[in-house]
Amino acid sequence: MALNLRSLKTTAAAALLSLAPAAVFADDWKFAIEEIPGSIMDAYAQEFKKRIEAATEGDVTVTVYPMGTLGTPTETVEQAADGVIQLTNVSIGNLGTIVPESQVFLLPYLLPSDPAAVSKILSSSDTIYGPLNADFQKRGLEVMTMYSEGPQVWTTNREIRTPEDFENFKMRVMVSPILLETYKNMGASPTPLPFGEVFGALQLGAVDGQVNPIPTIEEMKFYEVTSHLIWAGEQELVTTVVAGSDWFATLSPERQQLLRGTMAEMTGYIDGVVSEFNQQRLDSIKDAKPDIGLVVLSEDERDAFRARSGGTAAAYVETAGARGQELLDALQAELAGN
Repeated sequence: MALNLRSLKTTAAAALLSLAPAAVFADDWKFAIEEIPGSIMDAYAQEFKKRIEAATEGDVTVTVYPMGTLGTPTETVEQAADGVIQLTNVSIGNLGTIVPESQVFLLPYLLPSDPAAVSKILSSSDTIYGPLNADFQKRGLEVMTMYSEGPQVWTTNREIRTPEDFENFKMRVMVSPILLETYKNMGASPTPLPFGEVFGALQLGAVDGQVNPIPTIEEMKFYEVTSHLIWAGEQELVTTVVAGSDWFATLSPERQQLLRGTMAEMTGYIDGVVSEFNQQRLDSIKDAKPDIGLVVLSEDERDAFRARSGGTAAAYVETAGARGQELLDALQAELAGN
């Protein structure tokens, strides 16, 4: 019988990992991230590695696999579900085909603009770590934590202040029906592209803009092939760390608590890293390209995009079904109460 594509990818990843030198220690946790060394995700993974290895006095080692080492972000999530690796940190946009319910965090203007309020809801939400986690568990995954890498910023080849400015504008987005609907509603022509192809597409004019937090824009040099950075306030880059449910279940209660407790304690750490990275990388961009246009939309300007985004929630519910509506309602209620 022929293997399906996912089985082939999982088998290939397992074969690659089997070529790595055997760990001296009995328990090696493989942690894949979707970003490059020196990124926010790398800072998170390296700090997690340090804390776990110290807490277990070396009985557990953590091996970090950066962007592309084990495949695409979606493939690393599948590998975690299949038990090939233990942990992976991916942005919500890359979970759409596996856990459609998670795409609620792609809805524009859902989350507050205050970083502390965003951190609170992502790290302690009853909805995230209750009902939403149950949806992850159905796919063989366990939500360990969520955090934001900062506000999403548009890099564009012209100034964008109104939905009308988006006419005939090709905006690169991740492969997500919610993001496609979001930018379509805002007036742009959403264009899904793999992350590794974005710089070349901007350089060649195949797309007119893309959206990512400032640290990613600086790391990937997107500012070099763009003329404006635009803060529209519509989204945060929400990321999630997931573990394979089967693997997590094999851990002793003490190890489960160590894993969850370590990530809970790291909330303050990663919040500081995100703030520092965003400011430092923006300063680097301004130093490297002093003439780049920096645009922060006013509340009135944001309201125009907010009004155009109303239909995006319907697209999310269409994707995630009645369960999606339940999660959206629950999150909105939590946000209203905070």
